[in-house]
Amino acid sequence: MSRVAAVGLACLMLTCFLAGCIETGGSGGTSSSNDIQSPDWEIGDWWLYTFSTPDYSDDTARLVVASDSEEGGTAYMLAISSVGEARRHAVLNHNPFLGRITHDNLSTFENGIPQPVLNFPLSRGASWEFGLFSIDWTADIISISGGVAIISADSSDGSTLDYVYDSNARFFKSFIWTDSSGVVQLRMMLADEGASHSGDVYFVRGGDLYSNIWDSGTDFEFQDSFFVSDHPNDGEWDEMIYFLDASCGGGSSSITLTLRDHGSISALERVWGPGASESGTLGTIPYPSEEYTLTATFTGENYLRLIFAGGITQSWSL
Repeated sequence: MSRVAAVGLACLMLTCFLAGCIETGGSGGTSSSNDIQSPDWEIGDWWLYTFSTPDYSDDTARLVVASDSEEGGTAYMLAISSVGEARRHAVLNHNPFLGRITHDNLSTFENGIPQPVLNFPLSRGASWEFGLFSIDWTADIISISGGVAIISADSSDGSTLDYVYDSNARFFKSFIWTDSSGVVQLRMMLADEGASHSGDVYFVRGGDLYSNIWDSGTDFEFQDSFFVSDHPNDGEWDEMIYFLDASCGGGSSSITLTLRDHGSISALERVWGPGASESGTLGTIPYPSEEYTLTATFTGENYLRLIFAGGITQSWSL
């Protein structure tokens, strides 16, 4: 081989070597063979998660792809396999990944706007912004290895999101929201996943109507009213969903709760005596009317938490 040919071959080999090592990309990230591309979901794909919040621990829910033609064919519908759990998620509003999820980025919708909690392709060092839980976040990909991306997001108030995307599962392996005081507001952990779910699945579109907490050691009566209007886009609610926690102290402690509609017809009545308690009770009022009056009477040491939400139920048979 001539000297000129040898030099040319050496330059070619060096060029190929450098081409394999140099990484380029936007948004502060890089592009390499480790990048993770957006997955394709099929109707019937499912993920089983455990959810923990300050309200309860280890609530299990199976999320299922019910449709792939939402938003003019650009989004999936992620539903849930239990109508009771769908109602729970609607009134507590703790799972942001139920409902519409975009095809391109698996973005969830908040206030009608898709939020890129993930930003595909996932590249080591990439950074981007999004909104979730009514908080603005800046996300950074900490590492990518073996098809798993570890992501951390921060907010200006000191809250954090720490989440892991697993390309084999094609969704989150874990998702943890910690507030500025260090309290975990949501812990979402993948337990299992699969395809071809069979059966009915549900999505309950919720809307906040009323919430309050009473924690007192004095005797008193509370009365308030609230107006139930239609969903801003989808018309009348199918039902009103309530969630409550209650506990009474000893002695003569008691709680009496009454909810009446505008015709003074009782829609909800509950009484708790000394030492009685219940936690995480979920129920429905089938025919919401325009106005409700809530009366609660407390004697002694008591705690009561109430949440009411409107619900519109969609279902699919897979």
